[in-house]
Amino acid sequence: MSLQGKVALITGSSSGIGRAVALAFARAGARAVVVNYPQEAEAGTAAEVCRTLNELGCESIAICADVSCEQDVQRMVEQTLVAYSRIDILVNNAGIAHSGTVDQLSVEVWDRVLAVHLRGTFLMTRAVLPLMYEQKQGRIINTVSQLAYKGAPGLCAYTAAKGGILSFTRSVALEIGARDITINCVAPGATLTPILEAVPSETLDRVRAGIPLGRLAQVEDISPSYVFLASDSGRHFQGQCISPNGGDHFL
Repeated sequence: MSLQGKVALITGSSSGIGRAVALAFARAGARAVVVNYPQEAEAGTAAEVCRTLNELGCESIAICADVSCEQDVQRMVEQTLVAYSRIDILVNNAGIAHSGTVDQLSVEVWDRVLAVHLRGTFLMTRAVLPLMYEQKQGRIINTVSQLAYKGAPGLCAYTAAKGGILSFTRSVALEIGARDITINCVAPGATLTPILEAVPSETLDRVRAGIPLGRLAQVEDISPSYVFLASDSGRHFQGQCISPNGGDHFL
């Protein structure tokens, strides 16, 4: 599953699954990985990811950009092209989560969750896909969740956003046609990332008990799915969703 010479842009890659995917791409031979982070408070962690990528022999730059902002998206794509002249792989991974039952959820929180996940995926795909058409090749991988299929109490905005990304992916796959360009999803199960740090331990215990493998995923359990879909090994996957979730939900 070689990515030799490829240039990847990964949103939300200063930590968690995005960081793990960036490092996995570097180990698979990627020429360069663009590390995206949403706010200046994360500049230090993004710089650390870049240093690690460099140690693995992969070029990298870190770009602060809000994927829900059209101007930020365009600027990030332009900076990537200035640095590396092309974008072979786009991973739409940026995301946030807020808990609350639907009767308690504010309109502002609902709008923000959908903006980062769904609007961000749309804006990034719209910006990068024409470049891939010109290159006559490319890979787009969208991060969803097994919760897009099974739902989750208190996470209606998050699950709605992930379900929207899944449907968006399938429609774009039909638009792409017979080109060497694919768009697919990875739907991780519960994974030990910073998003789970605020979740009570008893809640995590209940989640763990419902997983046939009996454990939450490490980010290294998730990243190989992205490498596969980004490589030539995944060239016959189009509009699909693969789900490393430990058996938590069968797609």
